[in-house]
Amino acid sequence: MSLRINRLGKHYGEVAVFQNVSLEVAPGEFVAIVGESGVGKSTLLNCMAGLDSWDSGSVHLDGVDMAALSDDQRALLRREKVGFVFQAFHVLPHLDVAQNIALPLLLLGQHDDARVSAMLAAVGLDGLGARLPQQLSGGQLQRVAIARALIHRPGLLLADEPTGNLDPSTAAKVMDALVAQTREHGASLVLVTHSETAAARADRVLHLSSDGIRA
Repeated sequence: MSLRINRLGKHYGEVAVFQNVSLEVAPGEFVAIVGESGVGKSTLLNCMAGLDSWDSGSVHLDGVDMAALSDDQRALLRREKVGFVFQAFHVLPHLDVAQNIALPLLLLGQHDDARVSAMLAAVGLDGLGARLPQQLSGGQLQRVAIARALIHRPGLLLADEPTGNLDPSTAAKVMDALVAQTREHGASLVLVTHSETAAARADRVLHLSSDGIRA
């Protein structure tokens, strides 16, 4: 799925978080976005998903102008076409691993235990579907978050520092799962990261600063 951002700007009061941000992500492309702390990398990712607002410019997702949609329409578009991996996992503690992963399918009115089982195996969590989140390690929780983001086969996956809280060995395994699954499903992947190791796996690395974005 394609993503096109043109001259995007975001301000908090008089302060520009970023401005003049233009980029295109082709279907199936893996793009990493790096930059100093505080330049708005996570905010930019939220704008891509229509989770945050912007003050100038445009965001087109799969040819659709996100600014022209209502909040409900944006939510429906995200539900069908976007997966989001948060640094803080955001798993639901009262649901087991399989139920957490299946959530996007349930929101779409689908039920597919076989797909959930296959996804558990694909991210290295085979046999752990009945466990509660508090019984898992940080690396395992991040893989739950990846599996949940991909279970409905979105065209675009947005990942916000998915290895930020992990040790190098676990981070490498998480990135392996993330890249393998997005490649297998032909999804576009936009990764925000401080990790040079993670960014080096991308097809393209972009540097975000307050006055724009560059290769």
